Amino acid sequence: MRILKSSFAVVERRAEHAVKFFYSHLFWHNPGIRALFPASFEDMERQRDRLFAALTHVIAHLEHETLLPYLRELGRDHRKFLVGPEHYAAVGASLMAALAQTSGDAWTPDVEKAWAEAYQVIADAMTEGAAASEDPPWWDAEVVRHLQYGQDIAVLTLRPHVPLPYLPGQYVSVSSERVPTTWRTYSIGNAPRPDHTVDLHVSRIERGRLSTALVREVRPGETLRLGAAGGQLTLRRTDRPVSLIAAGTGWAPIRALLEELAEHPPDQDVRLFVVARDAAHLYDRPLIDRYAASLRRLGVTYITPAPGQHRNQATDRLTTALANRALWPEHDVYLSGPPQFIDETAYVLEELGARPDRLFHDSVPTGGKGHGQGGRPLGFGEWFLNRPAPHWHNPSARAPRAREEG
Repeated sequence: MRILKSSFAVVERRAEHAVKFFYSHLFWHNPGIRALFPASFEDMERQRDRLFAALTHVIAHLEHETLLPYLRELGRDHRKFLVGPEHYAAVGASLMAALAQTSGDAWTPDVEKAWAEAYQVIADAMTEGAAASEDPPWWDAEVVRHLQYGQDIAVLTLRPHVPLPYLPGQYVSVSSERVPTTWRTYSIGNAPRPDHTVDLHVSRIERGRLSTALVREVRPGETLRLGAAGGQLTLRRTDRPVSLIAAGTGWAPIRALLEELAEHPPDQDVRLFVVARDAAHLYDRPLIDRYAASLRRLGVTYITPAPGQHRNQATDRLTTALANRALWPEHDVYLSGPPQFIDETAYVLEELGARPDRLFHDSVPTGGKGHGQGGRPLGFGEWFLNRPAPHWHNPSARAPRAREEG
């Protein structure tokens, strides 16, 4: 394990070169594989980010009990890309070539042997996960309603042709024929319904081809593809009070959790904090107000910037609002929003006494503003993953955050 981590530390310093070499080698030696990947430069940039994100996750969790389940889940998820067992050998050869080329003199026979054995474990686990899954590679779903709020937010109601199994707070990956071979993740904004429809909350990302299509172009009657549901932001039923904190379209999974709580009202207090950068992002306020009126133990706090102020002021106001609340060590806290928002809010909550094991959110990259947690400077590989654009989604932990990647 130590030899892999030491070797990866060398590769990290030339992360961007390593990933570009990998894809060049893969497509040159296996031209048929190119058709499985996005055609646009921007989408391939995101694809490169996701590859290194997954590799970083594997190296960081080599001795962790969650690694094999993660890899099996990754294998199951990759079926939607039409990945078959025959592709793993090609990917392995190109990965080894990229690591060797990037490592230079640090690439020794012992290092090569360690990587070859590690990749075999990865490939075997992913293949097993794909073979063991009884779910389809994806679900076809008809768009039955499209509501647009302002220029950049939409809520799409979809009816899967076959019921999609999921838990409130989870998300799905989405693809449209308008942007072939491109998948992005979006949270499901509702608890399961009798008619099996699901709501996706989409915030348009600048230069995000899929998010732009979903917000501004897709119409009822079209068919989208949905990947299997994933994510860890699901409700833990305990006797502790609950705090829900959402920013932007991170509201979607929190809305689903709130629906679940409303269906089975808890005996404990529920605190809801909704952070929005402008009025358009409070599109569900009438619904929230109805919940606040009907659930006697629900307290709601809306947080927006003051008129004329930068939207980041909303985050500052949230910090003040959290500090004015007590009993954080007793609460289960659910966070959803952009990665930096989750990172910074979790830090504030821990400073206020919240227990780390009671802070629930889907995994996001650390850092922001050039530093990791605790002000630690980012390594080059981390900077590569966290640079402002393009964003990436780690399908492991599976991801966002406010679930929109572009």
